[in-house]
Amino acid sequence: MIPAVSELTVLGLVREATATLEAAGIDTARQDAEWLLGAVLGLPRFAPYRDPGREASETDAARYRALVTRRAARAPLQHLMGFEDFHGLRLAVTPDVLIPRPETEGLVEWALDVLRDEEAPTVADIGTGSGAIACALARSLPGLVVLAVERSLPALTVASRNIRALGLSRRVKLVAGDLLEPLGSLRGRLDLVIANPPYLPTAVLGSLPPEVAGFEPRDALDGGPDGMAVIRRIIAAAPSVLRPRGWLMMEIGLDQAGPLASLMAAEGFTGITTRRDLLGVLRYIGGQWTEASVAALPRTG
Repeated sequence: MIPAVSELTVLGLVREATATLEAAGIDTARQDAEWLLGAVLGLPRFAPYRDPGREASETDAARYRALVTRRAARAPLQHLMGFEDFHGLRLAVTPDVLIPRPETEGLVEWALDVLRDEEAPTVADIGTGSGAIACALARSLPGLVVLAVERSLPALTVASRNIRALGLSRRVKLVAGDLLEPLGSLRGRLDLVIANPPYLPTAVLGSLPPEVAGFEPRDALDGGPDGMAVIRRIIAAAPSVLRPRGWLMMEIGLDQAGPLASLMAAEGFTGITTRRDLLGVLRYIGGQWTEASVAALPRTG
């Protein structure tokens, strides 16, 4: 319970909130307190230290304390602020979409590496969620068109909001449907299929941090018994829409690189490569589709 103190200076409110969040076991208590105050007052995160004597109104202080109470109950900071920054973009997020993670930026960078020399490439972002990958690709490559596929109608609403806010409506097209099923008419026309699919085994979901397990959409996390149920479907369907030498790239989970490389090879993908994230974890897998029956052995990067 947050005490109703008379101290309404911005620095006093941050100190009060930090103590509350620390008591709740939040490791990032101070920075969360700063971000939340900025969201309420429309100030930069570090504004309280530049003008510590500035006072908030009673109304703003009450709003702030309500958000701090929710954060202490482990609601994600991004849900409380209403946004997350991803690949230089500010994206709206709600409980209807997975909060974009920094590690997914590595998948975007890999895709940009292979697309920069293509003329007006066409990409499908499967399970677009907030539209993070689709918007990051389109903003980085002006000639690129992205088909952003999502089966969740509430998630499509969030993605549409982000696409419009970033001025990308002409090049990021939302498609309602499950995985690659709505793209059946595009046989052999895509340069890249990219996805950050659910890849966590069902059994581990209960052990996730409460911010994730209790607030983020289960469908965006649950990859079935071994975490690879959805990924298998993407691998099987991608060849039907990729042009020859077109790419499939995905973010994957722990210990999945080997089995998934074998599956991709069996479907006719060659040059199969895995890459590590900034923490050294094998986080991404990709390969080029070919009709050849024998695929190259995977390379680890």
